Amino acid sequence: MLVMTGTGTGVGKTITTAAIAALALEQGRRVAVLKPAQTGVAPEEPGDLDEVVRLAGPGLTTLELRRYPDPLSPEAAARRSGLPVLGPGEIAAAAGGLDADHDLTLVEGAGGLLVRFDPQGSGLADVAWALGAPLVIVAEAGLGTLNATALTAEVATRRGLNVAGVVIGSWPAIPDLAAVENLRDLPEAAGAPLLGVLSEGLGEANRDTFAERVRHGLSPWFGGEFDPETFAGSVSAQK
Repeated sequence: MLVMTGTGTGVGKTITTAAIAALALEQGRRVAVLKPAQTGVAPEEPGDLDEVVRLAGPGLTTLELRRYPDPLSPEAAARRSGLPVLGPGEIAAAAGGLDADHDLTLVEGAGGLLVRFDPQGSGLADVAWALGAPLVIVAEAGLGTLNATALTAEVATRRGLNVAGVVIGSWPAIPDLAAVENLRDLPEAAGAPLLGVLSEGLGEANRDTFAERVRHGLSPWFGGEFDPETFAGSVSAQK
């Protein structure tokens, strides 16, 4: 089981979840993806899980526990809508149930590690702790990402969580100097290895193209071919 968190909103967390799921499905593994709370999406609209299935393949098991229409934190969205809040115990129970019947379960959070699920301030960190599951931090490529990644990793460490590694969720076609240098500095900021770099625009790929591209963008730890030193060297040579 892996818990997917981001350094913020819009960093490529859903694409990264789909990428890891796609490689696991290629290996013949039974894969489940849990989205505890989907916010900012109406009941009849496609959400993050629909995107994961579109990209990774139909062999996935997916489960969404709550859906709130306002694009807010789950706690704030629940308060505004009058719908029930979601606690870490319910999320952990759902994840454990999925994991019992699957080879890999991915739990995709909403936003960052401390985004609130309920009025008590419970967040994804509490879910990861209850599950004893490692975290994958999805980070941005450019300026400011080292601070955001380090803060996320520091919170995780203080909560007794294990950070498996960091993945850059959207690598620009023309990276600037900050992005290039961050390739070398992100592992230190995260206190964990760089496990992948996914190119921007992956969400527009079809399923076959997606699988091929993510294989090159994710570490052998996920079943891919990405090598951080080789990638950093090739990018630096272009600058």
